[in-house]
Amino acid sequence: MKPTAQYFPIPQHRQSGMALITGLIFMVVLTLLALAAMRTTTLEERMSGNASDRDLAFQAAEAALRAGEQAVSGATTPAFALGTAYTPRIAAGTLSTYWPTHPWATQSVAVWQPAGTSAAPRFVIEEMPATACAGGSLAVGPTPECGVYRVTARGVGRSANTMVILQAVYQR
Repeated sequence: MKPTAQYFPIPQHRQSGMALITGLIFMVVLTLLALAAMRTTTLEERMSGNASDRDLAFQAAEAALRAGEQAVSGATTPAFALGTAYTPRIAAGTLSTYWPTHPWATQSVAVWQPAGTSAAPRFVIEEMPATACAGGSLAVGPTPECGVYRVTARGVGRSANTMVILQAVYQR
């Protein structure tokens, strides 16, 4: 027997390009997903950079705070005068606005500048009203007074806009 050729009928309607449209829509959706992922990654990198910068500023402020405490605990107490790094008590109720706008460059003491910071950390020592020394007895007689000092330190990070202010109260 002789093999016969099979013929396939040619469809009478033409394709309308649905596969092309579906493929393009799929590509647009994938592109939008990729852009959203890039935006999220960029935001996370920025957030971790800011957190790292704040940590650096905190460490610098902590170093300045320790240097200020050492200055207070020294053998002699420095002279306190307005307009210097050793200042009399700041008026009550003005602390929240005073320290961020304080002229740190002229009225504070600079300490060693850690690598990576934009400026050296600085501190100010504020003389507070004296209080009764710990360990005294009111029944025995007058209690000696001890000096109280508030040490305020400021540290900055890689960016000068990243600032941390720390305070400690010291009695001697």
